[in-house]
Formats: sequence, C-alpha cells, structure tokens
Amino acid sequence: MSQAIPRIAPLEPPYPPEVQQQFVRIMRGAPPLVLFRVIAAHKRAWDKFRAGGLLDPGPLSLREREIVIDRTCALNGCEYEWGVHVAVFAGPAKLTGEEVHATVQGDATSPCWSAAEQALIAAVDALHHRATFTDVEFAALSAHYDEAQILEIMLLCGFYRTVSYLANGLRLPLEDKAARFPA
Repeated sequence: MSQAIPRIAPLEPPYPPEVQQQFVRIMRGAPPLVLFRVIAAHKRAWDKFRAGGLLDPGPLSLREREIVIDRTCALNGCEYEWGVHVAVFAGPAKLTGEEVHATVQGDATSPCWSAAEQALIAAVDALHHRATFTDVEFAALSAHYDEAQILEIMLLCGFYRTVSYLANGLRLPLEDKAARFPA
C-alpha cells in the first residue's frame, strides 16, 4: 500500500476469529483491503456494509456490473475502489484498456461501447449528476435492460457512491496491486 494513513485506523492482525473468517471468504485468501479493515473495526458499520454488497451473481453480466462500478467510482474521483476493481475484475470482465480508460476519461458516446453499454454509461452518469433519469434516458436503458437489471444498476450506483464516500473521506491509501487512474 501507499504510505498515506487512513483517517480511521484499520484493524491489525490477528483479527477476531469471526472477522478473519469473513475476510478469508470475501478476499478468497488474499490479504484484506484497507477499506475492509477500517470498516471491520466497527461491528455495526461492518455488518451493514457486508449486507449491502452486490458482488454476488446477479441479473447483470460481470462485464455490465464492472462498467457500472468502474464508472461510478471514476465519477466520484475514487481511485482507490476503481483501482481495486480494475485490477481484480477488468480481465475476467473482458474490459479492454480502451474501455477501462473510457470509464474515467470517456463518456456514453465513446466509440468503444456497444449501444447497450452506451445506455448503461448514460444511466450511471444521469444518476451521478441528477439522482434520476429523464424519460428518454429511462427508455434508452429499458431498450437493453429489464426491470431487475435496471434495479441492480441503480443499487450498484448507490452502493459504490457510498464506497467512494468511505474511501475518499477516510483518505485510504491506494492498494499496491490496484490500478491507477489514467494520466
């Protein structure tokens, strides 16, 4: 990790057994992220945070989910979470370098996106900037995504805005293996 110090101290090992088991399950054996260690130091916050997680298989494809998460984090200036997601999921989600770059410096009109992905990016942008959709934006989204998928998109945007608030507000140091925003 970088040398920055979070504003709230993270848990240090050895972790309480229940928390250790949760870290192993969430991180699949990798060391826990600073974000998780900070939140896990406060049981109520940790329980609520884990209950809101949306990384389980849902109605969106992995690729669609990661586009929503990456764009949301980029719009919120959250290099910490954007970088973790790009490092872990961009490959499995089959996001190209151009697409990853466009989540930060592009928009819905970037030529790398399919028509459905353009509607997805436009929806994320609308939620970020206005917390709603115009009728035209909702119709464009509905042309490609069903109701369950649209709800998932909205939930992901809200959850990762919260994650961005946490990572940015706590001034979390960037993870060593995480990607960095493009220059």
